[in-house]
Amino acid sequence: MNDAIIIKATNYIHRVLFENNYRGQPKIAIILGSGLGPLTSQVQIDVQIPYKSIPHFPISTAPGHIGRLIFGKLEGKDVILLDGRFHFYEGYDGQDIAVVLRTLKVLGITYLLQTNAAGGINKDFKAGDFMLITDHINLSGTNPLIGKNNSDFGPRFPDMSECYDPVLQQNARKAAQELGIDLKEGVYIWFMGPSYETPAEIRMARVLGADAVGMSTVPETILAVHAGLKVLAISVISNMAAGVTDAPLDENEVLVTANARRHIFAELMLRIISKIIP
Repeated sequence: MNDAIIIKATNYIHRVLFENNYRGQPKIAIILGSGLGPLTSQVQIDVQIPYKSIPHFPISTAPGHIGRLIFGKLEGKDVILLDGRFHFYEGYDGQDIAVVLRTLKVLGITYLLQTNAAGGINKDFKAGDFMLITDHINLSGTNPLIGKNNSDFGPRFPDMSECYDPVLQQNARKAAQELGIDLKEGVYIWFMGPSYETPAEIRMARVLGADAVGMSTVPETILAVHAGLKVLAISVISNMAAGVTDAPLDENEVLVTANARRHIFAELMLRIISKIIP
């Protein structure tokens, strides 16, 4: 990827922040998944920038994804919220998503917290549970780092053995314990979508060791680790995956479940953020 693209996006954001007299220095970025945008109501907002106004930024088209950068404060810390993410099923590829992650890196981000709505594969889970992602399986058949490596951001072959930061995971466990939340843990498997998985694919995923399935998060994690960011990811189990129950899959169910759990989820995220020392 041409560094000029990242510079152009970053310079535009810096200009907007300067024009709005923003003086924050955020080290934490949070990507909000489907139906989880209400966390923005907890933010002391300083500046909002629509994705569509940022040069070379993709635009969120998925339901429940507004599409804006929010600069503000949570728990007294400067943060950037990405109110909406980008998916391969929208027609984007690794280079498009790399624009976003690498812009965050240039803006000074150290920590990337990700959220998503996922389908439960583990039969001990139920809709409404939260799952700490401890590892992932990339079953998409692609990788956002395919192509010429940009050594300004990371190595050609980044180590993914601890792609979800152990210290951030421990912070999440402590936060959940303090709030009395039963935080599940497990492996997230990435299918590209947009069609939901078949029951046979879910049986395969279970054999491979997956506990939850979704259409996001993994490419951002790969790009973040490549760029040296520390990553935490938590799923809201919005429904049980195909074949686990007899119920048909419906995107409205995903949004309804995530929305119903938004207040508890917000409490958990705020408690986690309070434990991060930028």
